[in-house]
Amino acid sequence: MQYNWSRYLRLIFAGLAATTLIGWIFGQPLYGLLVGLTTYLWWTLVQARRLYQWLANPSSSDELPQSVGLWGDIFDHLHKLHRNHLLTQDRLRARINRVQESTNAMRDGVVMTDARGTMEWWNGSAEYLLGFKPNKDRGQYIHNLIRTPAFKAYFDARDYREPLEIHSPAKPHIHLQIQISLFGDDDRLLVAKDVTRLYQLEQMRRDFIGNVSHEMRTPLTVISGYLETLVDHGNELPPKWRRAINTMAAQSSRMEALITDLILLSKIETGEHTLDDALTDVEALVGQICHDARALSGDKKHQITLKVTDQRLLKGDESQLRSAFSNLIFNAVKYTPANGSIAVTWSANRDGAHLSIEDSGIGIDPVHIPRLTERFYRADPSRHKDTGGTGLGLAIVKHVLINHDGNLEIKSRMGEGSEFICHFPRGRLVERLPETADN
Repeated sequence: MQYNWSRYLRLIFAGLAATTLIGWIFGQPLYGLLVGLTTYLWWTLVQARRLYQWLANPSSSDELPQSVGLWGDIFDHLHKLHRNHLLTQDRLRARINRVQESTNAMRDGVVMTDARGTMEWWNGSAEYLLGFKPNKDRGQYIHNLIRTPAFKAYFDARDYREPLEIHSPAKPHIHLQIQISLFGDDDRLLVAKDVTRLYQLEQMRRDFIGNVSHEMRTPLTVISGYLETLVDHGNELPPKWRRAINTMAAQSSRMEALITDLILLSKIETGEHTLDDALTDVEALVGQICHDARALSGDKKHQITLKVTDQRLLKGDESQLRSAFSNLIFNAVKYTPANGSIAVTWSANRDGAHLSIEDSGIGIDPVHIPRLTERFYRADPSRHKDTGGTGLGLAIVKHVLINHDGNLEIKSRMGEGSEFICHFPRGRLVERLPETADN
């Protein structure tokens, strides 16, 4: 509402004119004007003082000071603004309380920190799962309370596409999955989920597979041994038994290959197979695998080429790397038609090192690619009998690359071939030492 300034000014001039007239009656018009101005200034200062006192503590009274004229309108407008502010504040406080109550009802721990990791707020589940204390830990750095190097590296890396799994700092028997999201001015929202049950089930599955594989290996070795003996003396057997014996021997060999892969995968997953970060000559390793792949190709006469553009060594376990690389190259041989081409390339750039295996095979439907590294998953189960694979090769590749801080990228189109790329971080490349001549 716009105030009527002309009316207000008329009232002021009318008051000053009245005091001047009274002073003129007494023969002192100037003194009358001065008294009028002084009175108006005193009244203005009184109103300003009342306003200042109310602004200093507006919650002490619901009512503003009462006045008339311009000051009365100012008090009325301030009172309306203050009342609207209180209503908005109450609504916001109610919403915040509702959000906090709903967050406290979650079974997952929720923590809010700033960009440096200073803890600002967390819910009740975070107190239980992470051991935070509401009166003691507020304002502390979260790194001081979760003293796990993996967590600090995860927090500082700012790459939160994948969650982090750690043990609870307050309750080591609880296994947590940590997921961080960025919001606001580079602040962090941390969600801690209790995945102990899933972790235990996964551990039980790994132990079961490992134990069963070991238990099956001994009797299967005995059976395979006797079958090999029967095959060697096949000429002495009745003709109707020869085919059955040969089929049994072939299936026995496949079972042995399956159990071998299961044991290897179990060792890699559980950490039983200790990672040896030695220096591996990838050029020599892949060259030997390509030589074996040409022998495997046989009559199919695949054109297998190897291109190496980086001579540096790779820090990693050579036996694990051999398993991963041979799985990929041998798969290319198995699934590429006769006279097809397979190109193996070892290269490096600013992002790291890369081993590419590209073939001109039958290709893979893109719908299957996200699941190819799952155990026993096959894009075309009908090929299983022809290729003799175990369905564990790509799972082994995946876990070997995880152990070497890498990842597997798969590109393929039906009828146009496939490309499997092993990516390794730049930090695993080591310069090759110059060879010294013998004196």
